[in-house]
Amino acid sequence: MVSMDNVLQGNFYNPSCGNLTLEAMLGEIVKYAKQKPEKFYDVIVGCDSSSEKDPIFPIAVVVLRKGEGGRFFLRKIHFNANEQKRFKNWRMRIIQEVILSCELALYLKGEIEKRMLALDEVPHYEFRYIHADVGENGETREMIKEVVGLIKGNGFEPKIKPESFVASAVADKYC
Repeated sequence: MVSMDNVLQGNFYNPSCGNLTLEAMLGEIVKYAKQKPEKFYDVIVGCDSSSEKDPIFPIAVVVLRKGEGGRFFLRKIHFNANEQKRFKNWRMRIIQEVILSCELALYLKGEIEKRMLALDEVPHYEFRYIHADVGENGETREMIKEVVGLIKGNGFEPKIKPESFVASAVADKYC
């Protein structure tokens, strides 16, 4: 398994800012919310994976400003050759997607909260959703309960297809 330190030390890509360190990404999220603190913000994490033998796991962090669009940050996670052997089937990849999403979301939730509370005017925001790339149609329907339970067990509200756009659209675009 990829260690959380490995995930957090890599760069996150944003189309406007380019590659950002974790600290710089957190700064951009707070800066974006600080521009219009009267607006409501949703922070959402989701992950997808490629279906090839050596899968890539793009994990996305999306910040939505209600009614005005949003921003996203993306990190591609690669596993080493020994770790790749554990992805013998799609079920193992789906579980890894959810684990990566939960680990990153737990870390970011605390860090964003610290930074937001330090502002003079605290923006209205929630960090409650994790988007999973499973749904009622197709093979992944067999895993819905498992995935939903894993996300809820980490304190987040799960969203599945067709509502899980962070995993099934944003992260999927970068597989």
